[in-house]
Amino acid sequence: MLRIHFTDADLARVQVAARPDPLWDIYFSLCRFQIRKGLWSYAGWHRSAREALHGKGLAPAVRNVLLPLYPGGTYFPDFLTPGEASEGLDAGLDAILGLPRQRILRELNILDQVNGAPAWTRQLTDIGPRKEFVQTVRAYYDVAIRPHGDHIQAHIDADRSVRARALLDGGMDGLLAGLGPYMRWRRPVLEVEYAEDRDLYLQGRGLTLVPSYFCWGAPVSLADSGLPPVLAYPLRHAASRTDGTGGTGATGAQNPRAPLAALLGTTRAVILQATAAGATTGELARAAGVSAASATRHTTVLRDAGLLVSHRHGPSVLHTLTPTGAALLRPDPA
Repeated sequence: MLRIHFTDADLARVQVAARPDPLWDIYFSLCRFQIRKGLWSYAGWHRSAREALHGKGLAPAVRNVLLPLYPGGTYFPDFLTPGEASEGLDAGLDAILGLPRQRILRELNILDQVNGAPAWTRQLTDIGPRKEFVQTVRAYYDVAIRPHGDHIQAHIDADRSVRARALLDGGMDGLLAGLGPYMRWRRPVLEVEYAEDRDLYLQGRGLTLVPSYFCWGAPVSLADSGLPPVLAYPLRHAASRTDGTGGTGATGAQNPRAPLAALLGTTRAVILQATAAGATTGELARAAGVSAASATRHTTVLRDAGLLVSHRHGPSVLHTLTPTGAALLRPDPA
């Protein structure tokens, strides 16, 4: 159990990341290659990523370089997920290059004690091997994650809509109480299911919540409590289709043109427009002037067309646009 202790100052400094953190996504996505639990939810991505990595000749680098440093166990080095990555992949990788060698060596020693680490990892204390490692990380990201960026961002946007609703309805207590099922808010402590038993005292530093598409199961925090506090947590997932029709996995391969004929009509246009700011089924029904059952049928068509995503929010279902849905509503610049 991880117990995160808040003060009033910390509650005022909680924030939810607005976009994917590329280095956390790299870590969690590599876990998906090592841990089969929950793999059903990533079937489309897992298949396409493996094929792409093999096609680009990166499979040996993933197996021999990345997986030993990003193990699916109880510890991986904090230096692999610097806070600067919130500004993008380049900023995060530059931060890794600029770290002092003493810190890298210290964390590699911990990794070796906990999971075992190949002898070559000690070379990362030198800038030359570290640059080569960073190039490998970048290549992996470009092949395995970047092509699915829009799909991942859509899920994060949907999650942020849920968090915003919780904040508006119940304040910060409501937001923190709605982070389950692996977290429980007992003011002033957030209890998190964790691989080890420890306490994290925020002491006025606040907490950054990082939603990650590839995180499955319990959230993950940094091992060093002296670093700026971060908690990466999983997004909600629906089962991926296996019938070859596109599915909801992070494949990003949906064809938006095929279902457009099913979307013609005033009611669905109104529902799609109302979904732009995030809306429950009841709110969509009122906006379109139809019954809740009718609104549910329309949102099912829109969801199957890849234009919106739906997540349960307490007793309600919250709908938000996918990038394809947002593009459909965007005015034609011509």
